[in-house]
Amino acid sequence: MAEGIIKKKVMVAVDESDCSYYALQWALENLANTISDSQLIIFHSSNPIGYASLAAATYGAPPPGLIANIEENQRKLTSALLDRAKDVCAKHGVVAETIAEIGDPKEKICEAVEKLSIQLLVLGSHGRGAIKRAFLGSVSNYCVHNVKCPVLVVKKAV
Repeated sequence: MAEGIIKKKVMVAVDESDCSYYALQWALENLANTISDSQLIIFHSSNPIGYASLAAATYGAPPPGLIANIEENQRKLTSALLDRAKDVCAKHGVVAETIAEIGDPKEKICEAVEKLSIQLLVLGSHGRGAIKRAFLGSVSNYCVHNVKCPVLVVKKAV
């Protein structure tokens, strides 16, 4: 790629599910030319720790240090998750940047797409049926309808 040309930005959102890693693997294998000429960003967002639910679970104020311990474990899990994604990329000769956020994944993904000027968002599909989607929501469905770039939803073949 010639010097001075701005690379396109592709973002793959991952979570702890196999379907998100399948989407990453699929993108690396099937969009190799696009990804090799782009900046690849691996994104993860985890829900914040609910202080109210912790208080209810511990019958009042949580013991000192509990929230700090939970947050540290969450950081470790996020780091391991992103390291796994970087390893998948490295096996394809791709160096990826990683970004981790705390907050509602669907909202944080949309915010990151906007802030980083992403040109393609890749997401895995959990393959939930209509009823589960209605109750649990769908990150991919939300993103398809709310981001301002093309979205590729990769569904694992059954």
